[in-house]
Amino acid sequence: MNPAHQGSTHGDVESDVGRVRIFDTTLRDGEQAPGFSMDRRAKMRMAHALEDLGVDIIEAGFPQASPDDFAAVAEIARTLKAPTVAALARCQAGDIDAAGKALEGARHSRIHLFLSTSPLHREHKLGKSKQQVIDIAAEAIYRAKALAHEVEFSAEDALRTEPDYLAEIFSVAVEAGATVLNAPDTVGYTTPAEIIEMFRYLRANVRGVDKAIFSAHCHDDLGMAVANSLAAISAGARQVECTINGIGERAGNAALEEIVMALHTRRPLFKLDTGIVTQHLYPTSRLLAEVTGQAVPRNKAIVGDNAFAHESGIHQHGMLKHRGTYEIMSPQDVGAKTSLVLGKHSGRHALRQRLVELDYDIDETTLDTVFERFKAVADRQRSVTNDDLVALMGAYEADNETAAVAVQS
Repeated sequence: MNPAHQGSTHGDVESDVGRVRIFDTTLRDGEQAPGFSMDRRAKMRMAHALEDLGVDIIEAGFPQASPDDFAAVAEIARTLKAPTVAALARCQAGDIDAAGKALEGARHSRIHLFLSTSPLHREHKLGKSKQQVIDIAAEAIYRAKALAHEVEFSAEDALRTEPDYLAEIFSVAVEAGATVLNAPDTVGYTTPAEIIEMFRYLRANVRGVDKAIFSAHCHDDLGMAVANSLAAISAGARQVECTINGIGERAGNAALEEIVMALHTRRPLFKLDTGIVTQHLYPTSRLLAEVTGQAVPRNKAIVGDNAFAHESGIHQHGMLKHRGTYEIMSPQDVGAKTSLVLGKHSGRHALRQRLVELDYDIDETTLDTVFERFKAVADRQRSVTNDDLVALMGAYEADNETAAVAVQS
């Protein structure tokens, strides 16, 4: 074992009191999703952005999957300075050795092992008994801990695994040397109440629990990935696995930006924080959209175009009076900005504000006339741009000049 692997502070449980580690798997679980594959150059751009974002652990890929994946993990491991770089591996010797080799240049490395534990997976995927699965996990962890600073063990399909069996295999994992225990909702099946109950059970029943931290990895098949992740955190998980924009297999993973801003915005409730530089969330989201060619949905929380956009006249009036009426967080905190979108639902207050921003001196008579014309334009198109407003004002001023000439003649 490399002497530098001894005494890694990233395995220190005490340093995480009051803090949640962010484990980003955009480059592994996210990249596996149809339509989101990235070449090595794209992966490196994203890896640097994730480092700048302040992610604690970056899962760089699955080295045994392909030579290109191995090369990408190795390059990321050699290049990044601050985060722990993780590589995924099945509990198989070839996978573990490939992960260890790819991570050789990392300043902080982690081998992330996974093995199915639910009755359904044990019978139909593995064809193994309970004891056989435990033995495989222990042997794999022993092998992996000689090749990286840390070993994380994931019990695939944990939320559909018998609680007592899950506690037993996690206990064995700790004894074998795992310092992170991940209980993933692999198929997005659970609810917040159920995941709270499970994590509380595990914290009470896993032997040597003080030597490891618990992690949550939730999928969004029922639309509850972020809610379940936050529930797991409230029940004692101190690592959460997520992706930028919530990309991932099937319906995706828990969205990093949503988890982070929920903890940030509701800090008095959770009393926890992350190391994320939140001002980088929007730029990182847009970078992912650029390198994958997959646009961010307009209504996406935190980073969508509509997240801080307001068209309704009632909302716009409230925003002009006090931002807190309809925004619970500052758009600047995520690297975005507020947008008062002018459309058919907009009112006089928003139109006046925009015209003032365009350096027009607006009295009530002018506003009355221009507002009627604005509404006519807004009914024909989805939004009214600044160019449209300039054209409206130009036409209004021209009409006034014509009327003035007619009066004089």
